[in-house]
Amino acid sequence: MLDRAGKTPEAKVASSGLKDQISVTKTLETSTDELIRGTLFAGRYEIIEELGAGGMGRVYRAYDKKIEEEVALKLIRPDIAAEERTVERFRNEIKIARKIRHANIGGMFDLQEEGKNLFITMEYVRGEDLKSVIRRMKVLTAGTAVSIARQVAEGLGEAHRLGIVHRDLKPGNIMIDKEGNAKIMDFGIARSLAATRTTVEGVVIGTPEYMSPEQAESKEVDQRSDIYSLGVILYEMVTGTVPFEGNTPLSIAMKHKLEAPRDPKELVSQLPDSLSFLILKCLEKNREKRYQDAQELCRELEKIEIGTTATDLLSPKTQPLVPTGSARMGGKIKWKKIAVFGGIGVILALVAILGLSTFKGKEEVLDSIAVLPFENVNADPETDYLCDGITETLINKLSQLSVFKKVISRASSFAFKGETIDPRKVGREL
Repeated sequence: MLDRAGKTPEAKVASSGLKDQISVTKTLETSTDELIRGTLFAGRYEIIEELGAGGMGRVYRAYDKKIEEEVALKLIRPDIAAEERTVERFRNEIKIARKIRHANIGGMFDLQEEGKNLFITMEYVRGEDLKSVIRRMKVLTAGTAVSIARQVAEGLGEAHRLGIVHRDLKPGNIMIDKEGNAKIMDFGIARSLAATRTTVEGVVIGTPEYMSPEQAESKEVDQRSDIYSLGVILYEMVTGTVPFEGNTPLSIAMKHKLEAPRDPKELVSQLPDSLSFLILKCLEKNREKRYQDAQELCRELEKIEIGTTATDLLSPKTQPLVPTGSARMGGKIKWKKIAVFGGIGVILALVAILGLSTFKGKEEVLDSIAVLPFENVNADPETDYLCDGITETLINKLSQLSVFKKVISRASSFAFKGETIDPRKVGREL
């Protein structure tokens, strides 16, 4: 589980310094409403802060004194925890979810009880949930959206391989860490396809805006339901809005079942045709017409990620339209694009040649590289958007070269945008 941006101190709380920052109050059997900073819960979890609350309960960031690491605690609502059948379902599903080991899935640790409280322990990772990212950025560039979607699809592929369907995939359950990596969180209500006997048929589980048509009808779901939800998320990343909205959960669910989504390219004209096609295929009402598994979706996302031109990867929100009635200006912008992106190709070629020649015949590779935001030295507002496009394109392309162990993410690099940069200082911070 991840914290929300702006809430968490940058420095990780070490075991040696934690006591200096938090005064401990033991409350072994207390109402979950009283879990404030400093509370020692279940004899081992020292509460640092509340991360959020949802339909299932509250989530806290805590320090596990037994293993000396930070974890996330999800305390289940008392009315849910009181249902024996629900508790058994959680127990069986978490038992299976714990088997998932993938870089793009947040770890589920255990289901425990303390007095009358039922709680789940989960991996804690610093970062920001995707919903907050979309809310802050309005829309994501096609390149960034495809990269996030591919990582999510890779994580889903591993879960589906083990027979686990998430069933509540949404931006709020996808966390982006400080390296730009995506992690799927909260498989707490996931259904094991191999253990349906412990689930309740006819119960709708999920969030209306991201719910597949079969979920809306309370039908049995499989991995293709998660693919539909990922299509909704991808739609929202590139357009800034979900495909279906309504005044009530029922009205939204009915739209998922009956209405065709608007082509995202109608909302964002610069969106690559291939990406628009992929999104709409994920959103097919008939699941037989969708991508049939996460691996198939991953392959298509990789083709778009590799084959899309630098111009296609530019953010539709930051790329201004050419002024009407100004053919000369349009030609000027067009030739600037050709010159700039031709220059990118030369830079990439030089970087690849340098890296390969330097390490030819050796096993080691460069540890890491960062591409810092380009500056528009001509101060021409008509071409400001190219700076972000160049930076993002270089990051995406360098990530495909094997000579680098790690390419610093866009989110980390863009934190230095507009600043007077000291490369040595940046190197230390990144």
